[in-house]
Amino acid sequence: MADKTNEDGAPLIDGAVDIEAGAQGDTNSEEMDTVDPKDQATLDLKKQVLQNPQVLAALQEKLDSLIGQRSGYIDLLPPAVKRRIKALKNYQVKQIQLEAKFYEEVHQLECKYARMYDETYEKRKGVITGQVEPTDSDCEWESSEDEADDEDAGGDGKEEEVKNKINLMDDDDTKGIPEFWLTIFKNVDLTATMIQDHDDPILKHLEDIRVILHESPEMGFTLEFHFTPNEFFTNKTLTKRYDMKSEPDESDPFSFEGPEIVGAKGCKIDWKKGKDITVKVIKKKQKHKGRGTTRQVTKTVTNDSFFNFFKPPEMPEDETEIDEELEELLSADFEIGHMIRERIVPRAVLYFTGEAIEDEEFEEEEEEEEGDGEEDDDEDPDYQPKDGEKPAECKSQ
Repeated sequence: MADKTNEDGAPLIDGAVDIEAGAQGDTNSEEMDTVDPKDQATLDLKKQVLQNPQVLAALQEKLDSLIGQRSGYIDLLPPAVKRRIKALKNYQVKQIQLEAKFYEEVHQLECKYARMYDETYEKRKGVITGQVEPTDSDCEWESSEDEADDEDAGGDGKEEEVKNKINLMDDDDTKGIPEFWLTIFKNVDLTATMIQDHDDPILKHLEDIRVILHESPEMGFTLEFHFTPNEFFTNKTLTKRYDMKSEPDESDPFSFEGPEIVGAKGCKIDWKKGKDITVKVIKKKQKHKGRGTTRQVTKTVTNDSFFNFFKPPEMPEDETEIDEELEELLSADFEIGHMIRERIVPRAVLYFTGEAIEDEEFEEEEEEEEGDGEEDDDEDPDYQPKDGEKPAECKSQ
């Protein structure tokens, strides 16, 4: 192998750098880094476009529209595999049909036990309205609040004060549990938004709410609101009926998720003269275009009220006629009816005291915390091992 020499013929030492060649290499590098003006203009234009909020929003909308779209993987599978997938779908439809039957039998079981609940609901109504005074054994219930009251009353001079309060309560003529259902509706966010100030005097007359389950072959329920005689309407009972179905859609069986509410029907409230709080009269001035004269006209419009609950929006026969606004109204109405049936009526006392609401909030907090990942102690730069604990070995080499 021949030795390398410089231009003067002197041998080059291994590892030495040819300065001239290096300089030439730097020149070539600069030429390679030089960008064509046209290409540079294109890059600058792209940067400007991507900094435009409207363009970014449009791109995000396009990306969002791709969520849930088929990837095309199934289309690439062999025909024999596609054939087996069709068989699995048929099995799935049969399973869904069995699931629908399961829910029907569950509803029949609910009807059976609903009749058994009537006895306790009657007792509850008697205590709330003051028709029945519970026995001492019925009232035996040790709670943390009672223990706290005992601690506060003893040893700090408050015992006499507590006794005086008890004596005052014993002398009180209060019957039952006043404003029981009104308090519940105001404690629950979903129903609290429905109640206006002019609803309060009427809801104070609400003495009981019952859920009447529809027997087979029908599937649904009716809410009964029982009122004491009052100055607002003559009805003793107001009703709200909800129709349900537990049948998979033949055209889209995989969308079945269990029983669903498909319609609701309220009742006519027989308001006494001048007491209908669901409407209000407004006065408007109208100007005649030709003469220029004005006149005052009155118009009756809907007024916000809890009692609009008994005038639900009508479900059109053709579901394609349901627009977005109507769908939202129906969805909200169904949610309220479901809440009253499934939670408020069965757990009324806990919503009155607020315990049920606290439990719901606790469950929501738990669900939020479940998604939070815990940081690994080994990866925490501030982590200090306990006495006698060996620090974790370094994973990177």
